[in-house]
Amino acid sequence: MESVNSFQENPVVQKNRWWILVSVAMFTFMSTLDASIVNIALPTISKDMNVPMNQSEWIVSIYLMIVCSCLLLFGKIGDSIGKIKVYRIGTVIFTIGSLLCGFNHSLAFLLFARIVQGFGSSMTMATNSGIITEVFPFKERGRALGSIGAFVSLGSIAGPGIGGLILSQFSWPYIFWINVPVGIITIIISEKFLPKDIIKSGKSVDMAGFSLFAVFIMAFFGAIFIGQEMGFSALLSLILFASALISFVIFIRVEKRISNPLITFSIFKNKIFTMSLITAVLIFASNFFVNVVIPFYLQNSRGLPANQAGLLMMVFPLLMVVGSPISGYLTDKIGTKLLTFAGLVLLSITSLMYMFLNQGTPIWYYILATAIMGLGNALFQSPNNTTVMSSVSKEDLGVAGSMNSFARNLGMVLGIALATTILYNAMSSVYGQRVTTYISERPDIFIFGMRITFLGSFILCLTALGLTLLRSTKMKKK
Repeated sequence: MESVNSFQENPVVQKNRWWILVSVAMFTFMSTLDASIVNIALPTISKDMNVPMNQSEWIVSIYLMIVCSCLLLFGKIGDSIGKIKVYRIGTVIFTIGSLLCGFNHSLAFLLFARIVQGFGSSMTMATNSGIITEVFPFKERGRALGSIGAFVSLGSIAGPGIGGLILSQFSWPYIFWINVPVGIITIIISEKFLPKDIIKSGKSVDMAGFSLFAVFIMAFFGAIFIGQEMGFSALLSLILFASALISFVIFIRVEKRISNPLITFSIFKNKIFTMSLITAVLIFASNFFVNVVIPFYLQNSRGLPANQAGLLMMVFPLLMVVGSPISGYLTDKIGTKLLTFAGLVLLSITSLMYMFLNQGTPIWYYILATAIMGLGNALFQSPNNTTVMSSVSKEDLGVAGSMNSFARNLGMVLGIALATTILYNAMSSVYGQRVTTYISERPDIFIFGMRITFLGSFILCLTALGLTLLRSTKMKKK
């Protein structure tokens, strides 16, 4: 078996490495975008399909739950049969799923199509960082991984903005169909420039571990989303929580006994790797607090149409586009510590600023806060990704890449679960009865809930900042 440096010593691969990055980054953006672009279209889809809002929320949730369930599996399969092979198959499946999503048959069919999308997305996300790490030399790895991280962040937060712009001109199926031509172009680029896999372990894949882990993810988040609607003491919610706990305990026992587990728990002994992953989970969760709450603030509380709300939410991705290449370049030049710290400070400031939003807040204040958030994410993502992927041995690059993607997607679905739970509970406490939606005649109820929600986001950012300071002391000792 050739070493990871084989791609880096291959002149053809090195000549095409930036095209490879373009292909992987484009698909990374689309995969992550589809976790967030649906949010702003849910009222339209709900009305068009004549389904209540709580049922339409599953269009967002089921996609993220499938991605989280399958990421580690496809990371292992990528290590076994080749990351590039798994990536290529995933691009095709995701594009087919995107096509199916636009056919307005029923909610059940749309959820099925989203599941197909989720499978394809998880295949590409589980392998993208590993491919880039294998292809790019160490001196350029910060920029390359920074680009991947930037496109992940762009996709995760730009969805409502882009979705709003699409909805202002087209019907809702086009938020999915836009992926099809881009997917085809990306597939063509991949076929032309991606090399054949060199590193293949040929090891068996832990399907028992995957099954237990999938049950845990689906049951746990299913319990949260059902609990929001029915109450967390409802029998179905309690059964799902119990199923999640039991499957997780059995999963850990199974993983410790087999020779080639889905998760090699020894990798978490690497404190730098572990703390970087937890930090990523916290920040992506915090980002999704914004994704869940701000569309309601702009459209319902401020009364802005979807296209104007979409334009305002584009401030974040625009700052990411400007800041991410600079952050990647600086990562290669000055290292990761200062940039990560600065990014987290800016993100904490943003959460604090969002806590003071109300119906009369000047729009420039929102734009400033969102711009700071975009810059903070740009500064954070590249060095954190580089730290994750550079803290493990070459043999663990595959599992590290899939764990990194899993951490991001776990953060997204946790962000949805936490933000909606905090928001609904805060609104319910003021209103005096259970609230699971925006109350049109009582915007003050939403504003109160939004402020408590962003207090939660602020706490997440401060926790991430503390972990980063602790990680820096660990890195100094090495």
